[in-house]
Amino acid sequence: MIGFGAQLSLHPPAEQFELVQRVEAVGYDSVWTGDHMSFHNPIHESITLLASYAPITRRIKLGVGVYLLALRAPAVAAKQTATLDVLSDGRLIFGVGVGGENPKEFELCGVPHKERGARVNEGIDVVRTLWRDTPASVHGRFTRFDSVSIDPKPVQQLPPIWIGGRSDAALARAGRQGDGWMSYVVQADRYAQSLDKIRAAAAKAGRSLDTFTAAHLVFITIGRDFEAAKRAWVSVLSRRYAQDFEPLAKRYGIIGTPEQCAEQLERFRAAGCTYFVMSAIGDPRDERAQLETIAAEIIPRFRSR
Repeated sequence: MIGFGAQLSLHPPAEQFELVQRVEAVGYDSVWTGDHMSFHNPIHESITLLASYAPITRRIKLGVGVYLLALRAPAVAAKQTATLDVLSDGRLIFGVGVGGENPKEFELCGVPHKERGARVNEGIDVVRTLWRDTPASVHGRFTRFDSVSIDPKPVQQLPPIWIGGRSDAALARAGRQGDGWMSYVVQADRYAQSLDKIRAAAAKAGRSLDTFTAAHLVFITIGRDFEAAKRAWVSVLSRRYAQDFEPLAKRYGIIGTPEQCAEQLERFRAAGCTYFVMSAIGDPRDERAQLETIAAEIIPRFRSR
């Protein structure tokens, strides 16, 4: 069955909590947040935000897509995520990525920008070791300790780690270390090619992908027609990422009527995607209505398969 999550924009706290509960009520499988220490727009610290959702929800998974692990000590990340998994009774999905499009946040955290990939590779192993072992020992390039335990352990024992990214290095990381992969801003044909690279990396590492989740972060805008939806999509994303998204709309957007959006999503399903994380692009005041329309008119088309 195809899974569906919702990645939410920033709202005043009371509205944010009400929206999370509504997302659960209308049938989404997970709720997501992005992660940055410093960004073009205001953004909450990701693990703290997801922890605030734990007591007001019961079923829905809590995902970060994706956590910039290089900016934090892996031990701190392991402790925070283990705590979140306990408080949510085993509902964490830990998306991890390298980042790098905003070098100033690496400067802010005292982390050399050029080391981010190596730090994430090692950090994933450190986090899993601390989640699993009592006591744990690590002797790596960036992290070294002996006979240390963090407790309590996650309810899931090893919460799923989904790797984010589009580069060959990210795809190799997903195959070598990931329980899942989340793409963004790619077309369906590249998605299929990327999954082939992930499978090759997994085979080289001697790993099975039988329980692997192939996800895609969808920048979606539903409108009365394609052109109206496109205008909203371009306006919001151009402001969010401080670049012109007009040339990217037809290539990377899921845009138009519910029927048109479903047709575009079907191309990704055919390419191997098994999980869509929907980021409703538009006026924040319309986000709830957009997500409700997706739940009512798009998700059932895939759940009935």
